Amino acid sequence: MAAEDLFAVTPGAQPLLVLAGAFLLGYALGSIPFGWIFSHLGGAGDIRKVGSGNIGATNVLRTGRKGLALATLLSDVAKGLVPVLLCRLYLGFEPAFFAAAGAFLGHLFPVWLRFRGGKGVATYIGVVSALYWPAGAFFCALWLCIALITRYSSLSALIAAALTPAFVLVQASPALAGFIGGLSALLIARHHQNIRNLIAGGESKIRLSKANG
Repeated sequence: MAAEDLFAVTPGAQPLLVLAGAFLLGYALGSIPFGWIFSHLGGAGDIRKVGSGNIGATNVLRTGRKGLALATLLSDVAKGLVPVLLCRLYLGFEPAFFAAAGAFLGHLFPVWLRFRGGKGVATYIGVVSALYWPAGAFFCALWLCIALITRYSSLSALIAAALTPAFVLVQASPALAGFIGGLSALLIARHHQNIRNLIAGGESKIRLSKANG
């Protein structure tokens, strides 16, 4: 089967109830605010009052708790990965698209935190990896290379998110590239303040040396 056929979405191929269920499954898992939960349980307080106020792993790291940051990173990746993989395995690729959208939107707009969520990098990795693992690997490798050079987590994520759809377009299919492009656009939009800070020269760099525990 050609890549174009594998990633094609055929309107009406799945009952609406199945697609809605896949979206809700993705949203339910994606909306779990692991950074907020782990910070409270670990005694670091409300992560929304630290640093950028974001609930993601990078901001959790600013509390000086590497263990909590790692747990947040892995959990945020998993909540994007798991629902999409489950839908791919048991329902097909079309519901997987809906689960992916639900998981990503759930992280960005979690109902539990009054729809004020994170910026979506880790969950993006999980979702994209579940849809097409080479794209997830491409994003991570590019992020790491840029982060090692610049020490800017946000800049690394922005560049990787901008280039990943192009990689998918070349390697897989226009349908999947378009979908991932939409996710990338949302991720970039959520980094609007980071973009302003980068332009102004006030963006914080990655500093692992201050972290402990």
